[in-house]
Amino acid sequence: MHAWAKSRSGIKNRLTGHRMSPDGRSLLDEGTTLIDADTLPGWFTLEGPKLYRHDGWFWILAPAGGVETGWQGAFRSRDFFGPYEERVVLEQGGTAVNGPHQGGWVRTAAGEDWFLHFQAKGAYGRVVHLQPMRWDEEGWPVVGDAGEPVAVHRKPAAPGQPVTAPACDDAFPGGRYGKQWQWTADPRPGWTAAHPGQGLRLTCVPTAYAHDLRVLPNVLVQRLPAEEFTVEVDLALHSDVPGANAGLAVLGDAFSWIGLETGADGGALLVHRYAEGVAEHERDAAHPRPAPGGKATLRIEVTAGARCRFHADTGDGFRPSGQVFAAVPWRWVGALLGLFATAPAGTGPAGTAHLTAFRTGT
Repeated sequence: MHAWAKSRSGIKNRLTGHRMSPDGRSLLDEGTTLIDADTLPGWFTLEGPKLYRHDGWFWILAPAGGVETGWQGAFRSRDFFGPYEERVVLEQGGTAVNGPHQGGWVRTAAGEDWFLHFQAKGAYGRVVHLQPMRWDEEGWPVVGDAGEPVAVHRKPAAPGQPVTAPACDDAFPGGRYGKQWQWTADPRPGWTAAHPGQGLRLTCVPTAYAHDLRVLPNVLVQRLPAEEFTVEVDLALHSDVPGANAGLAVLGDAFSWIGLETGADGGALLVHRYAEGVAEHERDAAHPRPAPGGKATLRIEVTAGARCRFHADTGDGFRPSGQVFAAVPWRWVGALLGLFATAPAGTGPAGTAHLTAFRTGT
């Protein structure tokens, strides 16, 4: 069973079912429309279905209504090919959890039913929620508190686990980065330089696109770790090529970064730049100033609403830089923290940037 992306197929708002070979490797028919949501008043953008068997019924759990404002639907039929009854089983209601949907039903080893779904939180990306789930007298799933998300609930009955959070900080031992990081495109050899000590050595990659981080493949990124936090990293730029630069960025459909750049005289400058969502070229967010020794500690303070204040210490204490920048999502992934190093196109080997002690705090 699958949905359709109109951008690729010209079809949307319907679910199609197929018979499959026992090994799951091939389809045995052209498909049958199981649910055409154009016939359901008020239903639109039906997508992301998941199929289950339970209590003698075929169940389809599928989101509708759009990522920011949608709801979770449930459909059931005694026969795979329908007809299906429908019901909304989770929606925002009076809560602060917008668009609760695109989830799945999980039954634990203890026999408890739970529902996992996401919430689209703008710059913070898609955040996963866990909701209690039960079955009502008519056999329909009831998610959350009578169909609305709950903010607080007991945990599932399961063996105890330590309270942990995904990794954010990184000392980059031996020049390696942790699994919390990813490149903005398929990585290529030479973007980093291995070494036996601590810290990440990024090559200042020559490119014609250094003016726009959104089109660079060699930006190392991770998600924002919390709604409010501070991030710092120590940077040393080792390049005598004018225009070579490196820094710490908040990257989305708009972006802003602070870092170091080699000036026309070969000296290092602290620079802070940004680009609006409609802009194709970055601009200065603050006046460049000297960075003695080509070193700086960079800091971004993020407050509620993903409002970012940039700071830097070039040896005389932290000083704020530029105006507050409101982070925005980058397509479907939310805003990202990024590390990068570039150089003007055609410069050949342009040196490296050494980043150490990437650290966050809330």
